[in-house]
Amino acid sequence: MFVSFFPQPKLFFTSAAVWSLLLIIIWFFGGQELGALIGLAPVAADTPVGVEVFWSDPFVWFYLYYGTGVALFAGFWRWYSPHPWQNWSILGSALILFVIYFQVQVDVAFNAWYGPFYDLIQRALGKAYSTTPWDFYSQLLTISWVAGLAVAVGVLNLFFVSHWIFRWRTAMNEYYMFYWDRLRTIEGASQRVQDDTMRFSTTMEALGVNLVRSVMTLIAFLPVLLVLSKNVTELPIVGEVPYSLVVVAIVWSIFGTTFLALVGIKLPGLEFRNQRVEAAYRKELVYGEDDPNRARPPTVAELFNNVRRNYFRLYFHYMYFNVARIFYLQIDNIFPYIVLVPTMVAAKISLGLLNRILDAFGQVRSSFQYLVNAWTTIVELLSIYKRLRAFEAIIHGEPLPDIDRRFLARQAKEPDPA
Repeated sequence: MFVSFFPQPKLFFTSAAVWSLLLIIIWFFGGQELGALIGLAPVAADTPVGVEVFWSDPFVWFYLYYGTGVALFAGFWRWYSPHPWQNWSILGSALILFVIYFQVQVDVAFNAWYGPFYDLIQRALGKAYSTTPWDFYSQLLTISWVAGLAVAVGVLNLFFVSHWIFRWRTAMNEYYMFYWDRLRTIEGASQRVQDDTMRFSTTMEALGVNLVRSVMTLIAFLPVLLVLSKNVTELPIVGEVPYSLVVVAIVWSIFGTTFLALVGIKLPGLEFRNQRVEAAYRKELVYGEDDPNRARPPTVAELFNNVRRNYFRLYFHYMYFNVARIFYLQIDNIFPYIVLVPTMVAAKISLGLLNRILDAFGQVRSSFQYLVNAWTTIVELLSIYKRLRAFEAIIHGEPLPDIDRRFLARQAKEPDPA
């Protein structure tokens, strides 16, 4: 799954994580200021909101810093362990990460815009003709340019990601077909090459992007939330808490993640089992297309009964999991307002500040809730991973799972349908 697309995956991903962490540490401990050495001014506290911020000096310096870091990393791996797919796996992945960073910065720009815009609304509703129509049009025009740029980048990114995913599938397909003589006897071999490879690369990309986006969102919005926490000094029941918004976001998200992980602990195994019983049923039907002695009613009835039994078990376990998940998410929608009740009653914040807090709190909270939002997708990915991992066990001469060994033993006793 990974060897086909990435050079020496374990070492590669470890080195990528270490290199990324090093670059982040350097950036936050003086790297931001190094742009001044080449005439690029550092971040200003009063940077205006607008599309021009994305080609301002601080952003241009970050682009150069990021590009240099990627070039050094890619150059090392091109020298240390050349790989036929390294342009897509290394440079392509780096481009996807950069776009994630850009989209997070768009969210930061929107958050900064909420303050003056909603304060303008509050002023307009509080006193007649205290504002002019152009005050509103100019604010809307400002954010429209930001949104337009974000849409253009997002569309181009989706186009690129589609090609990136298919390249990964192509790499896996070529790798498995090279060993096809060994792999063809395992249950559902054709499906694992034709379908599971595409589903694996697509799901991995989606989960990976969301994980990186969550981390980048935390890096971008935690400082914002720390500053905004100064305006929220009191929480319901517990009273005053330092950095209240950050503390509440972390505690609430950890609770939700742990709660739903415990409730849904049976789902990965059931999804994996579901893939197996579906494949066994499908394979017998395929044999029956060419051999009248296969796919007989008793055999088909037994195989379909296995499918039905597993689906009904899945429905039952997903029922109580969805009850817990939807209940948590519904409370999550009103949770920020519960936290802010003492502050709003004391009139300590304006409408603009309220919306900035709600947005930043939501960004941080949703980032901490990565597992909550992605749990069902993770369950699906685990089932695909187990199927492909068992598939690769044939290549590496490793022991197969019990269900695969039973299938191969049954195959050995049956006559060749050809």
